[in-house]
Amino acid sequence: MERSKKPAAIPVSPTIPTPQVSISQDNSRITASLPTGESVEVLLHGATVISWKAADGRENLFLSSKAALDGSKAVRGGIPLIFPVFGPPPSSHPTTGLPQHGFTRNSKWEYLGKSSSESGSLPSSSGDASVKLDFGLSNEMLESIPSEWKNYAFGITYSVVLNREELETSLAIRNTGDKTWEFQTLFHTYLAIDDISKIKIHGLESSPYIDKVGGAKNSSPSESPISIASETDRVYSPPSAGQAITVVESNRPKYELTRDELGDVVVWNPWLDKAKGMSDFGPEDGWKRMLCVEAGSVSRWNSLEGGDTWEGGQRITLL
Repeated sequence: MERSKKPAAIPVSPTIPTPQVSISQDNSRITASLPTGESVEVLLHGATVISWKAADGRENLFLSSKAALDGSKAVRGGIPLIFPVFGPPPSSHPTTGLPQHGFTRNSKWEYLGKSSSESGSLPSSSGDASVKLDFGLSNEMLESIPSEWKNYAFGITYSVVLNREELETSLAIRNTGDKTWEFQTLFHTYLAIDDISKIKIHGLESSPYIDKVGGAKNSSPSESPISIASETDRVYSPPSAGQAITVVESNRPKYELTRDELGDVVVWNPWLDKAKGMSDFGPEDGWKRMLCVEAGSVSRWNSLEGGDTWEGGQRITLL
């Protein structure tokens, strides 16, 4: 029997796309992507970000074609993590027996999980606007550690947040013991570029720096944007920790770096001769297509008392 007034059909809500996170079959890497196409890939060896792609598929990080991705050594490219010492360890210091740049970039991290959030800047049909991946490392997880560091206890949480046109990385470093220890830390970020000869770096014009190529000598501010024309290895200490650093290529802004509690910026390019001497650097002319702009705290030692936590991070924005 037909009724003259049928109840209206209940509308079915369309499926809202959400970020996708997957773990490789060998449990060696985590990949996350947004509904809008951006993606990030993190190798559990070193918790190293080895890929960060824009919505159009363009890669924003340089990864050496000869990089070891099997856990046998630190990754050449992406974003390796430096802790608790930057560069070769100094003599007569608890970090003396550690490898160059410390042990975090050579350690197997634990994947702690993901979370996502919705941004008001996106239409609701776009789903969640960001995804956060968390990773953990503690002294109990290390396979081996020099005796100088065995007296110290720590726990590190590393967060990688993928947003539309942005990548955020942050560290929370905890002293889980009762003995005070010192550390340095750095995000060793390899940015992908098209031509190093067409690069200028803005935001460090008023910053003094240590020129490590020139014998680790102190140098005065350049008072002009930085260009790269030879091997470059400098540690800048900008007067303002909040100063944004902009990488411009062919007169067009490409990346913007902002920092939180990270007072130093390392600018590095090996140039031709040094790149040739690196067994894990490739292709041969890859130095033309990479630029390291590295946020960190490395010009001095940070002291962390028992039970205390230090936090710092960076944000890289596509322009």
